[in-house]
Amino acid sequence: MRYYFLIFSFLVNLFFSQNIRKGTVVTTHIKAETLKNIAGENPERRVTIYLPPDYEKSNKRYPVIYYLHGFFWSDSLLVSNDKIHQIFDRAIGLGKIKPVIVVMPDESTTYKGSFYANSKTAGNWSDFTSIELPNFIDQNYRTIAKKESRGIAGHSMGGNGALRNAFLHPEIFSSVYALSPGILDAQYFAMNEIGLYKNLKDIKEPKDLSKPENARTNIIFAVARAYNATDKAPFYAAFPFFFEDDSLKINPEVSKALKDNSTSELIFSQFENIKKLKAIKFDWGRNDELAHIPPSCKSLSRNMEMLKIKHEAEEYIGTHGSEVSKENGRIENEMLPFFNKNLEF
Repeated sequence: MRYYFLIFSFLVNLFFSQNIRKGTVVTTHIKAETLKNIAGENPERRVTIYLPPDYEKSNKRYPVIYYLHGFFWSDSLLVSNDKIHQIFDRAIGLGKIKPVIVVMPDESTTYKGSFYANSKTAGNWSDFTSIELPNFIDQNYRTIAKKESRGIAGHSMGGNGALRNAFLHPEIFSSVYALSPGILDAQYFAMNEIGLYKNLKDIKEPKDLSKPENARTNIIFAVARAYNATDKAPFYAAFPFFFEDDSLKINPEVSKALKDNSTSELIFSQFENIKKLKAIKFDWGRNDELAHIPPSCKSLSRNMEMLKIKHEAEEYIGTHGSEVSKENGRIENEMLPFFNKNLEF
């Protein structure tokens, strides 16, 4: 009997998967005023937008999820590599979420990621994400233009950015879901990656970071420019650690600023703001190969619990990305139902 039931379930799922209606993926560009900068970043940004099935045939308005990509990633890779639009199609077709618009901005940079934070020299990426971009989307697409119908989410660096921008802007977003949020505590991350700072002596100009052997070193430059920006060319960033003759040296002021400007610290400085959010959830894989993520997520959840900030935090069996962008993965079965419950449609 169980054998026949499994066959029946397989055939039903196959039928529904073959008959799921498809949404539309469109691409546009924004010449962002908030991203004018002195560090050489292009203020014109590509934005990929998922429009649900029947968007073109109806006059209906829809809630919006802003989905932020990770480090080394982009909006176009979310579609071409992760096939994220197919996840949205499945979730809508199977009733896991009602039809919704999903906005995916390209916030990659010369150093491979902006961390969705305002930088003194490289552009106000948080203002772009939370103010200029939603205004543009509301003016050009049929959205339900109110905070109760806006959510923000993301994976890895994007999960960090989702929490950061929700904490700073509860007047824009009502709910947030962060998948494997990376570098929540930038000082703790830097200490876990002290070895990368040995490479500083070999980086003379930004183009050196494009060499394959320096790929991972991009991340400490990106973090420094987001949280420790200076007006000193060519890197426009200060670093908490450096080495002299293989001996570790610490810049205490920069290290402290790295901690103070971290997303994990916003629960103190933005406490009243955060309490205005309707729903907060973040999750992480127990076996994440980025070793700083599980303890940083647990620490953030414990601190929020002590401050009595209502939220959900979940550890599951998986790595950094193994359970995220796949059929019946975390986006489809956890994130989208979360927004289906918490957004106003």
